[in-house]
Amino acid sequence: MEKKRFYITTPIYYPSAKLHIGHAYCTTLTDIFARYKRMRGFECYFLTGADEHGQKIEENAKKAGVTPQEFVDNIVEGFHKLWELLYISNDDFIRTTQERHIKTVQQIFSQMLKQEDIYLGKYKGWYCTPCESFWTDTQVGPDHLCPDCGRPVHEAEEEAYFFKTSKYVDRLLKFYDENPKFLLPESRKNEMINTFIKPGLEDLCVSRTSFSWGIPIKENPKHVVYVWLDALTNYISALGYGSDNPELFNKFWQDPECETIHILGADITRFHAIYWPMFLESLGLRKPDRELIHGLLMMRDSKMSKSKGNVVDPYPLVERYGVDAVRYYLVREVTFGQDGSFTPEQFVERSNTDLANSLGNLLNRTVSMINKYFQGIVPSYQGKVTPFDGELESVINVSVKQYENLLDDLKITEAITAAMDIVGRANKYIDETTPWALAKDESKQKDLASVMNHLATALFVAGILLKPVLVTASDKLFAQLGLNPEEVKYEQIYNLSYLGGQTVNKGDQLFPRLDVTIEVPFIQELMGVNK
Repeated sequence: MEKKRFYITTPIYYPSAKLHIGHAYCTTLTDIFARYKRMRGFECYFLTGADEHGQKIEENAKKAGVTPQEFVDNIVEGFHKLWELLYISNDDFIRTTQERHIKTVQQIFSQMLKQEDIYLGKYKGWYCTPCESFWTDTQVGPDHLCPDCGRPVHEAEEEAYFFKTSKYVDRLLKFYDENPKFLLPESRKNEMINTFIKPGLEDLCVSRTSFSWGIPIKENPKHVVYVWLDALTNYISALGYGSDNPELFNKFWQDPECETIHILGADITRFHAIYWPMFLESLGLRKPDRELIHGLLMMRDSKMSKSKGNVVDPYPLVERYGVDAVRYYLVREVTFGQDGSFTPEQFVERSNTDLANSLGNLLNRTVSMINKYFQGIVPSYQGKVTPFDGELESVINVSVKQYENLLDDLKITEAITAAMDIVGRANKYIDETTPWALAKDESKQKDLASVMNHLATALFVAGILLKPVLVTASDKLFAQLGLNPEEVKYEQIYNLSYLGGQTVNKGDQLFPRLDVTIEVPFIQELMGVNK
C-alpha cells in the first residue's frame, strides 16, 4: 500500500562547534527526498534540529565565559543560516532546550519510571566525554579508547537511573525479523545484533548527576536526563506528543498511512536501531518504518570531525560555486549508504563534467539552435520523425520510471544518475541527428523541428527530475525554455508532446566551466591542505 504522507528527519546536530559539510551532506539528502515527495503531490513533514544538552556543552560554555544557553543559542543561529544557504526546506527545527521538548521528556521519564522500565542504581564504567557514552572494559580494550571516536576514556562512577533493555531485547529481535527494511543497509542490522546484542546488552544509563546542563528529572531533580533518552525523543516531541495539541503526532507518527523515515550517520546507528525502538515499545508507540544509515564523508583518508579540525566549511563553497553545484556534488559523488570522500579534484571534475559540459552545454546549444532555426519558438511535437526520436523518447520514459522507483526506495544517488541519463542521451542525439546539416536541406525541415522539440522536451523532463537537487538552476532552465517556472508541474513529464509554441529566452550559462588550475588550489586552501 502506498503511503499518503511522509515524516522524514535528520539527526539533531550537536552544537559544540560550527557545522561542516558532513552535516550538510545528511541534511541535503533528507531535503532532496522531502522536495521530491512534495513535488509528486504528497504531504511531507521534514524535521531537523539541535541536540543542546550535556557535559561537553557545559564545559565549552565555561571556557567561552558564557552560560550554556548563550553558548548554544549562538551556534544554533549558525545552523539556521547554513540551512537557509543550502535551501533546506525543513518544516520545523526542534531544540532540546525548548519547553515543548523538556515537558515531553519529563513526562516520558515519569511514565517509564512508573512502569518500572527505569530504576535507580549505580554506574561504574569507562566514560567518553566527547561522545557522552559509557563503555565496558571489553569495548574500550587494553588501550582504553572510545570505540566510537577513538579518543581516551576515563573511569567514572555515579548514581544513575537505568532503562531495562533486557526486558525488550526479544521484542526488538522479533521486530527486526518482521520488518526487514527497517534498518538499511542490511549490514547495519547484522552489526547491531552481532556486536551489541548477542554479547549481552547491558541496561542503559539514562541519567547523570556529575553535571547540571540537562533536563531535570521531576522525581529526583539532582539527576538530569542522559543524552539519548533526551535526544531521541525529539522526533515525537516536535510533533506534540503528550501535549495539548497532538494533531501533528497523530497525523505523522501514529497514522499507519504515514511513512516515518529517519536519515542518520553511521556513528549514531546503535542508539537509533537498538534503544529508540525499545523506548517506543515502552511507551506503546509504533516504531519508525525505516532508518537509513548514510556513509561518512571522509577527508585525507580519515573521518571528517570538528575535533580533528579536518573539515570543509560549506559557506565559501556555496558562495563561490553556487548552492546547486554543492548540492549536486553531495548527492552525486557519494553513493547514499556508502562512505565517500571529499576532494577538490572530484568537486571540480563533477561540476565541469555533469553540470557545465553535459547539462549546461545542452541547454545552451538547444536554445541557440531554436533561436537560429525557428526564430526562438519551440516547434510543436511532430511524432517520431527521425530514426532517433523513438530511442530518445524511450530513454526518457525508462529514466522517469527508474527515477521514481529509486527515489521511493531512498536510493537518492542512483535516482539522480537516472535523471542525468536523459541529459547524456540528448547530447548523443544531437550528434546522431546533426541538426546543422538538416538546416541546410529544405526537405528536412520537419526532421529539424522534431529534433528541436525532442531536445527541449529532454531538457524539460531532466529539469523537473533534478529540481529537488538543483533548487535554483532548474527554474532558470525552465525560463530559458520559455516556461514560467511556477506553472511547471511534475505530471507534465508524462506528456512528451507538452512543449511547443514557447519562446525561448537565452540566458547566462547555467554552470560556468571551472578552471582546474585555479579552483583546486582554492578548495585545498579551504581544507587546510597547504597549512
